[in-house]
Parts: sequence; structure tokens; C-alpha cells
Amino acid sequence: MAAKQKRKLGDLSMDEFLLSGFESQDEDYSEEETPKEKKKKDVNSKINEKKKGKASQHKAQLSRLQNKDPEFYKFLQDNDKTLLNFDDTDSSDDEDEKKYHHLPSALEDASSGDDDEDNQEGQKGSKKTKKAVETIKVTDKMIEDWRAALKKEPTPRLFREVTQAFKAAVATTKGDGGVQCRYKVADSSVFNALVLFCIRDIHATLQRMLNLKPDKEQKKLVLPSSSSKWPRNQTDVKMYLSGVVQLLSCLTESTVISAVLQHANQLIPYYLCLPKQCRHLIKQLMKQWSTGEETSRVLAFLALNKICRHKQATHLNPILKQMYMSYVQNCKFTSPNALPLINFMQRTLTEMYALDTQATYQHAFIYIRQLAIHLRNAMTMKKKETYQSVYNWQYIHCLYLWCRVLSTLHPSDVLQPLIYPLCQVIIGTIKLVPTARYYPLRMHCCRALTLLSSSTNTFVPVLPFLLEIFQQVDFNRKPGRMSNKPINFAVILKLNKINLMEKAYKDGLIDQLYDLVLEYFHTQASTIGFPELALPTVVQLKAFLKECKVANYSKPVRQLLEKVQENSNYITGRRQKAAFGVADAAAVAAWEKQLKEEGTPLSRYYTQWKKLREKEIQLEISGKERMEDLDLPEIKRRKIQEKKVEDKKEFKDLFESDSDSDIDDSGLKMKNKKSSPESDDDDDDDDLEDLSDLSDGEGMEGGDLGEDGDEDEEEGDEKASSAPQPLSTAALIKLAEGDEDVVEDLQLSDDD
Repeated sequence: MAAKQKRKLGDLSMDEFLLSGFESQDEDYSEEETPKEKKKKDVNSKINEKKKGKASQHKAQLSRLQNKDPEFYKFLQDNDKTLLNFDDTDSSDDEDEKKYHHLPSALEDASSGDDDEDNQEGQKGSKKTKKAVETIKVTDKMIEDWRAALKKEPTPRLFREVTQAFKAAVATTKGDGGVQCRYKVADSSVFNALVLFCIRDIHATLQRMLNLKPDKEQKKLVLPSSSSKWPRNQTDVKMYLSGVVQLLSCLTESTVISAVLQHANQLIPYYLCLPKQCRHLIKQLMKQWSTGEETSRVLAFLALNKICRHKQATHLNPILKQMYMSYVQNCKFTSPNALPLINFMQRTLTEMYALDTQATYQHAFIYIRQLAIHLRNAMTMKKKETYQSVYNWQYIHCLYLWCRVLSTLHPSDVLQPLIYPLCQVIIGTIKLVPTARYYPLRMHCCRALTLLSSSTNTFVPVLPFLLEIFQQVDFNRKPGRMSNKPINFAVILKLNKINLMEKAYKDGLIDQLYDLVLEYFHTQASTIGFPELALPTVVQLKAFLKECKVANYSKPVRQLLEKVQENSNYITGRRQKAAFGVADAAAVAAWEKQLKEEGTPLSRYYTQWKKLREKEIQLEISGKERMEDLDLPEIKRRKIQEKKVEDKKEFKDLFESDSDSDIDDSGLKMKNKKSSPESDDDDDDDDLEDLSDLSDGEGMEGGDLGEDGDEDEEEGDEKASSAPQPLSTAALIKLAEGDEDVVEDLQLSDDD
């Protein structure tokens, strides 16, 4: 009974609840009145008085109606007596409550067990929601059925099912348990099968479903939005493209990333129709281009290039800016393993800049100006912090990037004005701290200037910065330290004091000077003014040869001088036969073009030398062991001797006859005599001399030999044995090309 009264009470309004007098009927709630209950009673009494006052006024009006209009009053008595005979407590609220629903004044607790019917209704509602959220588990059979149905006739409904299943599969990669999906992918094999099915078949399905047939003759991309069926399938396509981007962000296996990137490359037209999804894809492509594996980087670049080619106005400038920033971030540290990535980013970024020279000029002007501002601050403030803002890998790689961009895009009237300021910035970088510790940085700057000069047909004075080193370094001075490992100038910018004392420093310096001078003269080998250009170099090289007493350093310089003089004499002879004047620019250009096609002595020599040099650089980058680090004859001989002595001690009892023992003892004496320290040193010297003969007489790079080689002999045999001399560059190249048989023969001769 109490429950019924309670439910009835819940259907009443606040005013009726206060007028009903329910508090006085239910004595179980409270025995003493609280302040709130007193306040409620006061409100109830006021409302009751108001309602009673209104009822009495209405009754008085009806009584006055009997006097004023007795006929109408009689009519009411005959037809509607209830209207006249009403009590003060009568109210029409009960009837209104039947018609209208009012919110209860207070909510009841869900844990109360009074409302059995309400609980049953709540359980029915929860069952319905469970049925709506119930997911379908994806199986291999379902995937096969989808594949067969899509190949037969793709429909929007079927594509929606596949898209929702793909969404559920991608949600598992990030653990998105809160995402409500119609399907559920719980097995890894099903996940792999579903992703593989989408990568292989979805693109062809979309093309058939939207009736998109690309025209191979037209280079313009056909966008899916041009199809009449695009609005109907746009939502499902958007869901699928978002899933591909999310999947790409979660993968770690390089092969799977490459497969997804290939699929994303196919879907570029669809991404171009959806700007938001396209921005998310560009973000992931940028990540793969800068930090992914080799194949992933290439595929990401192809996708970015495709986006920019077909939507230049929208995406080119943002992508160029993001790629440049990623390039700068990846150039912070340079190592033999990082060089291929940096070179790849330089080449691909140059291709992106080639899409629009106007946009390239804007970017190049801003970033070259930033480099110039850093250089100006360093030159004016002359502090360690400002020097470090210029003398770092990011600054040098940026200079080289813009040299490559201007060289590749030449000739270009738009970019031509940027050549001069870039050259000035690079020359200023060389002159900022012109000390011996920063010779590696100078080499990088000279190489960038040589590239810019040769590709843009612009004369840049590079030789003075190289020839200056011959005058500043004393190559006759003996090194303070001996080192086995050479200095890799390709991955350093600065030398420490210990490096300047090592012999490897001067050896590497001569190699770098030889390479850079030869490379610069190769770019000018067919010009008509080559003899005049080479004259200062010839003079300084001759002066160096007169002062240098070390054969290892004077020999490559003498060879370089001979090649330069030979090419100069060849150009002079060809000029004497010319029938035009120097003022005839067209005739001079034609003459230089013809000479370049025919070839010069220096250009032919450079071609052969370049092949050998590239092989050596590849060996250094790949991290293979250098032959000078190995002392194979000595190691092999010691192992064999130790093994024979141990065998002799172990099987000593087997040799009982005196004759056998005498023979063995004599044999041991002979071998011990042969393996003495003095004989070992002599054998090692002979082996190194044999290996040095492979270098075509270039001499050893490991010692400061004089013209007669007397200086090293005075140092003693201990230094020779403790610091083995490394091979020359030519010897290393010949061994790498297949002369390992020589090493094997040396080993056999030592054993004999």
C-alpha cells in the first residue's frame, strides 16, 4: 500500500504534493519536525489559503448570478449541477494529471526494491542496447567471401562492411577499446589476412565502383570526386583513408610499411579529394621520408611528389617548408652511416624544388638570408656561441643543399640572382676562422663551390683557398704520434690538437688537396683560358716540390703538376690553330663545346681516377676492414708455431728413437731461429715492401721517408714493429679489385 501511495505521489506536481497533506498521513518518516519541514508546512498553508480564497470568490459570483440572471442559473441547474455544487477542496488537477505528465519532485534510488515493474522495464531496455552493440567476429571465411563478392560485383553496402571491418582491425593496433565497431578482429592471422586483402583489392574495387577509367594519354589526374557515385560513397571512403593513415602510424616492420605506402600511393587521388585526410597522410609521409628505411623513404617521396604535382597551389609550399625543416633536423650529426640518408634527402628535396622555380626562389631567398645573418653575427660579435652557429653540420649541409639546388635547376632566370650571394656566404664561412683545425670544413666549402661553379658556368676562385694550405702546413716536420687509422675528412669539420700531431692528418690532407685541385681543374679543363688559370697553381706547386723532402707527399703533387701542365700545353696548341678572336663569344663557346666533346688529357685521366676513388669511398663508408690494419703473415706464423710446440710436448713419449728426436730437435731449433724477433721484423719489412710495390711506386703512406729513406732506419726496429705502416690508396683499390691472391702468396711464403 505504501508503494502505491509512493508511485501516486511521484505523478503529482510540486504544488499538489504540498497540498495533498501526505506528511500527516505517513508517520514513519520523522517524529520531530526539522526546519525544512516547518518551512514546507508554512508554504503549504499559504497555498491552501490562496486556493480556498479563490473558491469562495467563485461561489459568491454564482450566488450573485442567481439574482441577476435567474433564467441562466436555472439552465445550469437543469443541465450541469456539478458546476454549481462544488466544494472548496475540489480541484481539476487530478484530471490534468491524467492528461499531462509532470516530472517528479525528487528522484528515487535505483537500488530500492519497491519498484519491481520499473526494474523489469530497465532490464528489457538494457537487453536491447546490448543487442545493438553486439559485435560480429571477423573470420577467414568472411574475408574470402568479401573478396569473391567484390571481384564479382562491388556494391556500396559490401564496401561499407569491408571498411568497418578494416576500421576494427586498425583500432586494435592502438588498443582503442572505446571505439564502437560493428566487427571485431581478435586473431592476428585474421588481421594480417584482412589488411592484405584491403591493400591488394580495395583500390581496384573503388575504381570499378565509381566507374573511374584513367586516360593513359592524358597526364592530368582523374579525381574520384568527378564521379556521379562519389557523394554516396564519400563517407565510407573517408573512413577507409583515415584507417590507412592510422595503420601507417602504428607499423614498425619495414616491409609492411613499404606495402602500405605503395597502397597509399595508389590512393593519392582519393586523398586529394579529402583535405583533412590528405594533411594527416602528408604528416606520416614526412615522417617516413626523414626517418624510415631506404625503401620506405623512396616510396614516401614518390607520394609527396605526386601530391605536389597535382595540387601545387594547395600543398607545395607547406610540404617544401616541412621537408626543409626535416632535412635540417637530420643533418645535426654526420657519420658514415648517416651520409647516404643526407645525400638522399638533398637529391629528393632538389627534385621537389624543381617543380616550381617561383616558389623555390622565395624559399631559397629566405633561407640563404638566414645563413648570411648567422655569418654576419659571427663576424661582428666574435664570440664562441656565434662561431658555433656557423661552424656546425647543419649550416654546412644547408650551404651544400642550396649549391645543389642552384646547380641542378640551372639555367633559370629566376634563380640566377641567388648564385652570387650564396658564393659570398660560403667564402665568408671559409675566412671566418682560417686555422688548421678547421681545414676539413674548408674542404667541404671548396667542394660546394666547385659544384656551383661547374654547373652554373660561373667562375669562382676556389684554388687560392686550397693552395694556401701548402704554404701553411710544414710537411717536412716529423709527426709527434703514429696512428694506424686514417682520418675520414668526409665526416668531420674540426680537428683536435692530437689529430694535428698525427701522421694520418698530413696523409689525409695531401689526399684531399689532390682530389679537390684535380676536380676543380677537371671542371675547367676544356675552357679556352685554362693555361692562364693554371699558371699560379703551377708556380706554387713547383715551389712546394722544392721545399718538401718527403717522397710520400711530393710524389702525388708532382703527378698532379704533370697532368695540369700536360692539359695546359694541349689547350695552348689548340688555341694557336684557332681562326677567331677572343672577343667573338659565340665562336669561343662553340670551340669549348667541341673540345669538351672530344676530351682533353686531364678529363680522360680524371675519368679513370674517379672510378678508383669511388670504390675506395664505398669501402670506407661500408665500414669494411682496411688492409693496413691486418698483419696476416705475423699472426698466422705465431699460431702455427704455438700449435706445433704444444703438439710436440703432448706427443713427446711417442718419439723414442734417438734419430727421430735429433731430427725433431733440430727442426725446432731452425723454426725458433726463424721466428726470432729480428727475423720477424725483417720478414714484415719484406712483406710491406712487396705490398708497396702494388701501388705502382707511389710509396708507403705510413712513414715519413726521406728521399733515400734514411730517417726511418735510424728510428729502430721497435717502432717499425709496433706501428705497422698502412697501405696506400692505390694499393687498397687494387686489392679490393681482386689482388687478394698476392696476400695468399705472401702467407704461403712465410709458412715455407
